[in-house]
Amino acid sequence: MSDLNDDDFRDSISTIDAKGKRAWIFPKIPKGILYERRKWVSYCLLLFLIFAPFIKVNHHQLMMFNVLERRFNIFGFPFWPQDFHIFVIVMIIGVVGLALFTVAFGRIFCGWFCPQTIFMEMVFRRIEFWIDGDRGAQIRLAKQEWNSEKIRKRLLKWIVFFVVSFSIANVFLAYLISSDKLFLLIEDGPANNISTLIALLIFTAVFYFIYAWFREQVCIIACPYGRMQGVLLDNKSINVTYDYVRGEKEIGRAKFNKNEDRASTGKGDCIDCNLCVHVCPTGIDIRNGTQLECINCTACIDECDTMMENVGLPKGLIRYASEDEIVKNERFKFTTRMKGYVAILAILTGVFVGMLFLRNEVEATILRLPGELFQHKGDKISNIYTFKIVNKTSIDFEKVHVELFSPKGQVKMVGSRYFKVPKEGITEGTLFIEIDQALLESDKTKLQIEVYNDNTLIDNETTNFLGPRSFD
Repeated sequence: MSDLNDDDFRDSISTIDAKGKRAWIFPKIPKGILYERRKWVSYCLLLFLIFAPFIKVNHHQLMMFNVLERRFNIFGFPFWPQDFHIFVIVMIIGVVGLALFTVAFGRIFCGWFCPQTIFMEMVFRRIEFWIDGDRGAQIRLAKQEWNSEKIRKRLLKWIVFFVVSFSIANVFLAYLISSDKLFLLIEDGPANNISTLIALLIFTAVFYFIYAWFREQVCIIACPYGRMQGVLLDNKSINVTYDYVRGEKEIGRAKFNKNEDRASTGKGDCIDCNLCVHVCPTGIDIRNGTQLECINCTACIDECDTMMENVGLPKGLIRYASEDEIVKNERFKFTTRMKGYVAILAILTGVFVGMLFLRNEVEATILRLPGELFQHKGDKISNIYTFKIVNKTSIDFEKVHVELFSPKGQVKMVGSRYFKVPKEGITEGTLFIEIDQALLESDKTKLQIEVYNDNTLIDNETTNFLGPRSFD
């Protein structure tokens, strides 16, 4: 029996051995109902992750995160630098939603929805199982001398890992610069785009490093979410949990003996087979309680249920449960804390929806040229302005012009009066506004300016007009 009060396991992480060296994890191939469900969820998400940057909604890429140009598409909605406040609200909603999910269901996001886990467990780990075999075969191969079999398997695995990493890097690039630009770069050829090729190889190297070497340490060391869950979880949070009340009972866990009546001996239902440890992708013992390394992947649940069924004991020794359910037999309750998160989430969602309705698809900015005073032109006063018009739509505006609505005056463009604003593009320029001096009531007059595409009003803007302090 292990001492449940012994917390020595918390003094180090599962991927570091007693000598401080890397302890490689060789998990057993998981099998079971929950694993099959998780595979379906993972494959659906994989399809979404792979094809999202190549799907168009209203001529907009479904998902794009162009950090370089600060342009983002989320489910077909384009967000420009001018919409950054909306994008920030989206990110806050995501964080609050994740916090609510964690308070209620623990680190289930990591095991079921996180891209890192999906790629590691459902792509690279399955490739490894296919080439190297199950846990025992992998351990033997790691200890084996470098003979022809080991060289062949290692080279095959490394090559396949590199090809998959290169493919992921291309998809990542489509998210970053848009799929249209990616296809143009491919057609143009790598020789004409050396800088892009170098960036692509760097991304490939990063993905290869993560999935071939760093692996589960991303979840244990690099990802802050494991630490975050320690703050968010409480006794009412549902988690992948070992039922130590049933598993240990009076005497504790012990090996299974089919000739004894286990219920009368006081031994716990845990038969100490260690299969829950062998199947864990982060190498922990779930029987030690909630740990930051646990990603709630449910592999231990499936393995334990299979073993319980084989020895004729009830399933559910490891299951989704809260601490209060294990100790007090209390069912899940929607706590005040959770209601608070829901209220905050509802408010933020309402703000976000309101911002979407108030958001303009065309945004004009007209500003006086800094440092420039007004000019006298006979009875008229002239100011010079710079303008920027952002077209967030998927339609070209071919005949855009600027008109002064109030007060009466004249707009003179530097260049042609009509100009073009391309779809998903920006047009900048300079213009003069002339107003009769008699119409100016003070040294600063508020102007109302309208922007038209042919005869259609697409935006309006206000700005200041500078004039003399006194008038004759």
